[in-house]
Amino acid sequence: MATQKKWRLVGDYLENCNCDIVCPCLVSTKAMMATPTQGCCDNVLAFHIDKGNYGDVALDGLNVALAAHTPGPMAEGDWTLGAYIDERATGEQTNALAAIFGGDEGGPMAVFAALVGTHLGVRKVPIEGKSRSVEIPGVLTVAVDPLASMHPSGEIWGMTGHPLAPEKIAFGIGREGNGFNDHGWNWNNSGRNGHYAPIEWSN
Repeated sequence: MATQKKWRLVGDYLENCNCDIVCPCLVSTKAMMATPTQGCCDNVLAFHIDKGNYGDVALDGLNVALAAHTPGPMAEGDWTLGAYIDERATGEQTNALAAIFGGDEGGPMAVFAALVGTHLGVRKVPIEGKSRSVEIPGVLTVAVDPLASMHPSGEIWGMTGHPLAPEKIAFGIGREGNGFNDHGWNWNNSGRNGHYAPIEWSN
């Protein structure tokens, strides 16, 4: 679909799934797709926008979260997806975020949009997001800590080619107490695979 407006986002992204560390998706290729370590993938992706715009619509400070279930390797598709947009977003901002994160406006999310088989809709909710953590009261609590490393930063960064952060992504682990409960799903990915990265997207 042709893009309608110029847009740009700068912020942070985190992900926590039910795979053992390290998630096979991060070390797969098109020629050799690894199966999730639990057979299926139960996954939360969260985004905090430090600075952003969609045309003349400012998106600074807003948060978005996605929850997805895939019956096998993520790249094979047939995702079931639910989306959450910050309740502080105005109508214009909500439409802009839905367009960008739904993949309609190009950018990294367009890669994922093609893989969704069932979309459970978009809810506006209070989302509290900060570095490497996000919370939607009564729905999800996710925090990702870095994997232990002898590097002075205490982090392990890799160039995995992940569609959301192809230049670099940090390997992490889901903090104790992580959970998601909505749409009939009830996940606890504490101690499971996590990763996080700064993002800078545009069309």
